[in-house]
Amino acid sequence: MRVALYGRVSTDNGKQDVENQLAELREFCKRSRWTVEIEYVDKASGKDSKNRPQFIRMLEDADKREFDLLLFWSLDRLSREGVLATLNHLQRLSDAGVEWRSYQERYFDSCGPFKDAVISIMATLAQQARLRISERTKAGLKRAKREGKTLGRPKVDVDVDVEKVRELQANGLGLRGIAQKTGWSLSSIMGSLKAGVALKRFKLLRQAVAFSL
Repeated sequence: MRVALYGRVSTDNGKQDVENQLAELREFCKRSRWTVEIEYVDKASGKDSKNRPQFIRMLEDADKREFDLLLFWSLDRLSREGVLATLNHLQRLSDAGVEWRSYQERYFDSCGPFKDAVISIMATLAQQARLRISERTKAGLKRAKREGKTLGRPKVDVDVDVEKVRELQANGLGLRGIAQKTGWSLSSIMGSLKAGVALKRFKLLRQAVAFSL
């Protein structure tokens, strides 16, 4: 079996040594007669996978089936992003056909007899996490409404020169080309044109009413 090792320490200050983890993981693979294909090592917090380049590389290599099993020291060394994110990482490995195993937590093993039970428990916890996030979001929106806060993206007033737009259209430019040339957004240009047409119609209507009187 081709095995990848993942080791992580929280800081790069020399006080923590990932080699302590890797040495035991290598010995475990040797006893199991597994071949260590590659080792991934990060010296960073486990709270954000985006700041761990070796972790990202490991997932990308898993997608390409560069190894058959990922062996890590413990679950908190693999990820401390919470149940939902951690489950997503493990599910990505499983979807790629890669097994995973925690050295310290022997029950946490996708090859072992407790795989289905562990995944089921984690999925339940992840669902609860999603519900809590949803409830917090809804509560935050309700509070914002009570306090009279405006929700959504702030509106940006853009002064579009309708005459300039007409001139560029006469020169053969489409609305997207005009947006690229002027820096005005396409929606702002379209809105200004519609407003201009509506204003023109209103003026014509007012003139017609005045003439009839």
